[in-house]
Amino acid sequence: MEETKLRSGFAAIIGRPNVGKSTLLNMVVGAKVAIVSDKPQTTRHRIQAVLTRPDAQVVFIDTPGVHKPKHLLGDYMVQVARATWNEVDVILFVVDGASGVRSGDRLIAKELASVSTPAALVVNKLDLVKDREAAVEAFGELGTFAHVAPVSAVTGEGTAELVDWLVAQLPEGPKYFPDEWVTDRPEEFLAAELIREQVFHHTQEEVPHSVTVVVEQMNKRPDRDLVDVHATIIVERDSQKGIIIGQGGRMLKEIGRMARREIEALLGSQINLQLWVKTKPGWRDRPGALQELGYR
Repeated sequence: MEETKLRSGFAAIIGRPNVGKSTLLNMVVGAKVAIVSDKPQTTRHRIQAVLTRPDAQVVFIDTPGVHKPKHLLGDYMVQVARATWNEVDVILFVVDGASGVRSGDRLIAKELASVSTPAALVVNKLDLVKDREAAVEAFGELGTFAHVAPVSAVTGEGTAELVDWLVAQLPEGPKYFPDEWVTDRPEEFLAAELIREQVFHHTQEEVPHSVTVVVEQMNKRPDRDLVDVHATIIVERDSQKGIIIGQGGRMLKEIGRMARREIEALLGSQINLQLWVKTKPGWRDRPGALQELGYR
């Protein structure tokens, strides 16, 4: 009996903000490695997530949404997204089938036309679309793609077929990560992202976009199943600090309560989460602050 040869490689998930890239990533790898919200520009970092199956290992790279930057942080995010396009084996260009073709989709499609990496058009959010055929057809006019995949990242519809197609495009090669790995990011990074996700869920307008989170400590107690997590939520203005703390500290307590549940699910342990809020004026437009906070 002939032994199945392993295929392995890298796939970038790209698209404009808020089209469901992170939701798709979490669905295909079967774990929450990227935070999600209904607000654009939630993803700021390049996040690698690993899918290992008997015939293949796919390293997915989730990237920030391509948009018109308004500050240095935005510049960083767009540079991170574009830098992956020529470094991977396959590109998954995700669009929002429910919203119709937008100018941002056209911009990305135009740039992809000059990239040699094969790209699949992934028409997402089909669970919200009445006329699926028309939606897929409209996006198909953006260009010539190696594959067109109608999917719902929320329900999982079409995602298995998309992964099967993706695996078939990869070269034969070795495993890049151990079988048990799901992401290359450390637990401190994931915990900070889960806290930031709750800030996105609980605040409005400019506040969530002005926030970053730093985990100062994460220590497991030797005598019991409990991990102490100390984290600081950083904002740009004192008024934002007041919003996040809330009247009588209620908002901060609720953010902490919801974040603790997510971190406990991530680590499989009880969490003692301590949160502080600190103002760092204009951090999104200060190169030194961006580097200090991990945006390199």
